[in-house]
Amino acid sequence: MPRLVVFNQVSLDGYFTDRNGDMSWAHKDDAEWNAFAADNAKGGGVLVFGRITYEMMASFWPTPVAIETFPTVAEGMNSLPKIVFSRTLDKASWNNARLVKSGMTAEIRKMKKAPGKDMTILGSGSVVSQLAQEDLIDEYQVVVNPIVLGKGRTMFDGVKEKVSMKRTKTRTFGNGNVLLCYESMA
Repeated sequence: MPRLVVFNQVSLDGYFTDRNGDMSWAHKDDAEWNAFAADNAKGGGVLVFGRITYEMMASFWPTPVAIETFPTVAEGMNSLPKIVFSRTLDKASWNNARLVKSGMTAEIRKMKKAPGKDMTILGSGSVVSQLAQEDLIDEYQVVVNPIVLGKGRTMFDGVKEKVSMKRTKTRTFGNGNVLLCYESMA
């Protein structure tokens, strides 16, 4: 059965976007981090997005700059199947993208019961918070960046009930990032 994994970068004070919705502060360019990102991109599976993250990713990864600068990651991002949850988009035209306009939790439940590869949510805080409340997320991979933003948005905005987790793995990077992996205890 496919698992649903969240992979997000957060600031030291817990925000995955700054007060303006920007995530560029999370992008590092060093050999160790780039190798980690490239390995992740080779992992396969289905990418899961909300509208805002989808539009941001679809506007960058197919570009010549992305393909030249991050070839392995761009290849993965552009070739992997994508599910986009949005009530307002009319179409999802990025390669291998499928738009789902309603019934997000039902669609994820259906996908988790069907044979297939794991799914990974990137960004998409509203998707994360809604699916966390339904206990549909199997693993959280959170990269803490050594920066304080002061204000922004957490990926758990709107979570109404406590979501207990246990840590399964950590990794520290030379650039100051720390990967923390957690599984739901529900």
